[in-house]
Order: sequence, then structure tokens, then C-alpha cells
Amino acid sequence: MDVKELRDQDESQLNDQLITLLKEHFELRMQQSTSQLSDLSKLSKTKKAIAQIKTIINEKKS
Repeated sequence: MDVKELRDQDESQLNDQLITLLKEHFELRMQQSTSQLSDLSKLSKTKKAIAQIKTIINEKKS
């Protein structure tokens, strides 16, 4: 998702997306540990998306 689209969303929507991404990231880490993950770039993409959403949430709070 684009950063501009994320900035347009309210904080509750961002929190929902954050929870979804955290669950997905956990599942990807478990797949990696059991050698079932074929595309390792998914880990870094979800990590980056989590960081972007957390940053936008912190910007909205201040």
C-alpha cells in the first residue's frame, strides 16, 4: 500500500492493518524456521510495511 493512502486512513484502520501485518510476519517467520518459506523477500516487505504504519500512527498522535 502506498504511504499517501496510509496517511489518509484514520488511526483505527491503521491499527487493524498493523495487527494483520504482525500476524502475517509471525506466520512468515514460522515458515522460514521450518524451511517452508520460498520467497524470503516477503519477510522484509512485511517488516517495512509494519515500520511505515507505526511511523504514521506516531505522527498522528503528536
